[in-house]
Amino acid sequence: MPDAGAGLPDPRDRRADNSDVVSAYRNLCHWAQVADGLGYDTMWLTEHHFQYEGYEVTPNLILLGVHLAGMTKLIRFGQMFNVVPQWHPLRLAEDFAMADILTGGRLEFGVGRGTVPRESQTLGTVVASGDNAMSREADRINRETFEESMEIIQMAWREESFSFAGKHFILPPPGIPDRGATVTSLTLVPRPLSKPIKIFQPVGSPATLEYVAKQGFIGVFAMAPYEVIKRSWDKFAEVSESYGRSLAPGAGRVLQLPVHVGRTTEEALRDARPGHDEFVKFLSPYGRFSRSFEGAPFDFRPSVEQSRSNGVMAIGSIEEVTDQIGRWIDLLDLDHLVLFPDLPGLTQEQMDEQLHLLATEVLPHFGFGSSAA
Repeated sequence: MPDAGAGLPDPRDRRADNSDVVSAYRNLCHWAQVADGLGYDTMWLTEHHFQYEGYEVTPNLILLGVHLAGMTKLIRFGQMFNVVPQWHPLRLAEDFAMADILTGGRLEFGVGRGTVPRESQTLGTVVASGDNAMSREADRINRETFEESMEIIQMAWREESFSFAGKHFILPPPGIPDRGATVTSLTLVPRPLSKPIKIFQPVGSPATLEYVAKQGFIGVFAMAPYEVIKRSWDKFAEVSESYGRSLAPGAGRVLQLPVHVGRTTEEALRDARPGHDEFVKFLSPYGRFSRSFEGAPFDFRPSVEQSRSNGVMAIGSIEEVTDQIGRWIDLLDLDHLVLFPDLPGLTQEQMDEQLHLLATEVLPHFGFGSSAA
């Protein structure tokens, strides 16, 4: 994306053709191998559909994760996130179970409720978004569907046979004939070999924090200033404790941090600015950055300097990025950090440099050696 930046073209005017998408997959395969060689622990992917603009082009994270596991040695592959209401829960449970077997347990299971009406409504569900005035009814239906789906997925993985009756799903549907009888229960074939399956879910609201903590999932926190993340981080531990799950400092939670490192501050800002501004231009209509800056309007568009100043993104020299990650580690007793170095407009070579600089110049300061998530 050589024209990434704050100006034209408008995101709706972008049109990635299929060769661009194929190139993106080749890059992902390449970066999986680079990251594996550098000792990174996990490569996380994100699910999106119908995005002709070319920003997010991986509709099936489990399928891609199986492929990437076959061409690497040690690195794991996680979904950040499978958009659960857009799946039939049993198809998602089956696919992950089969992938867990085929990869020898090298996948991580992440789930989310979704953000984009173009995807959700086309695939048979709804979601609250800036595009529908954050409809409370859409959010209620989405949350109900998600929570029933997660109950079904875990039941199907855990139990030899199961049935479920809820508001949105009845499984098996009544009256299915089967060799002279009717079907009253189901058995998932296959079920995962890994037990239990850890479940990662983003935490973006008080209701979701309560749900994730109660379920014993791993909460993923991102894109907010130090003090906002700290409050939610500590609240997650308190709520978990109220449900009988005592968390060690930093445990049961993940921080996801966008990052761009340069040899100097000026180099980092110069190279990160176009991609940062393209992301802001693309995501601000969904209210993505209003949550990062308290009191900001819904469609707020921060500058790269603003994103850098309050900890939302780590952008700077090797020393500055090291200091910012260190501040997060000290603040949260951080145990699990997910770095997000990919920005629109970076070439394959620039992304290679980011992976190398982080693994060899930044992360060793924290005792990770050449290992990072």
